[in-house]
Amino acid sequence: MSKPTEAELEILSYLWEMGEASVRQVHEKLSETKETGYTTTLKIMQIMYSKGMLTRDEQSRTHIYRPVAKKNDTQKSLIKNLMATAFGGSSKSLVMQALGQDNPSKEELDEIRAFLDQLENKQS
Repeated sequence: MSKPTEAELEILSYLWEMGEASVRQVHEKLSETKETGYTTTLKIMQIMYSKGMLTRDEQSRTHIYRPVAKKNDTQKSLIKNLMATAFGGSSKSLVMQALGQDNPSKEELDEIRAFLDQLENKQS
């Protein structure tokens, strides 16, 4: 699967959340956070379908779209690519930059510590 553009990734995030949706349903979600035309949403989803990012159920008059790739698989691929291109393959640099962007909550830091402990225990 090709790397999704920012607009495609936004549509994928809604489809992962909803499981499946019509263009109108996705467009309504997009419209909650930004101004975009219905035909723009339709065109992007048609392109995503032609790229193999989405499947389309054409049984009814309203086509229902589903994401092909799982959210986790796409995230892993994007992070791997970002780490290689922007951080010279260094997971440390990526994590340090990500954590430095905003102030993680105490709960988030606790979850991160627990995850690091898990990783450490796997290596022992």
